[in-house]
Amino acid sequence: MTVAAVMTYDSLVNDIQTYLERTDTATLEKIPQFIMLAEQVIAADLKFLGNLQVAESTMVQGEPVIAKPARWRKTVSMNVTVAGKRYPVLLRTYEYIREYWPSPTDEDVPKFFCDYDYEHWLIGPTPDDAYNYEVLYYERVQPLDSSNQSNWFTQYAPQALLYGSLLQAMPFLKNDERMPMWQGNYDHIIEVLKAENITRAADRQAIVRDS
Repeated sequence: MTVAAVMTYDSLVNDIQTYLERTDTATLEKIPQFIMLAEQVIAADLKFLGNLQVAESTMVQGEPVIAKPARWRKTVSMNVTVAGKRYPVLLRTYEYIREYWPSPTDEDVPKFFCDYDYEHWLIGPTPDDAYNYEVLYYERVQPLDSSNQSNWFTQYAPQALLYGSLLQAMPFLKNDERMPMWQGNYDHIIEVLKAENITRAADRQAIVRDS
């Protein structure tokens, strides 16, 4: 039985070196940067938000600011458990919450949240108890490196990652005649992945309508 090859960070580095046909130290030292830049470009091209995650924790009574999970990128929803029942905590603007609950020392069951900064949420009202809460959010993909050998890109977009990395090497190498070929391969793969994303989104909407 033949086992399909799975891309890892180390195999990607080796593939890039093979495709570039370069063994000089200056180029080899740049390969991690080529990979990092390719990850960012692919995420932007696919409008990929990251892995969908669920986080559960406990609010601190009297504290209206909550720390976001590591590598948070976008919040989907939040709920709070009060007397064994879950209630939605609704997204509002910072200005709305400050106007709705102007005195952070006053306490009640939280009803609203907003992005306070990139690492924290602001909730209002200020919690009057240590409520359990749950957040559904998108987590930024952990970048590849020698200690993190695989991620979403190596599993679901390995060809895009390879050709994207090769394209990122072009400004450094200059005048490589293979660039149009790599660009064409990259563009084709990205279009295929975009079509798959559209199909999944349509399927999800159909499920919502039928449920």
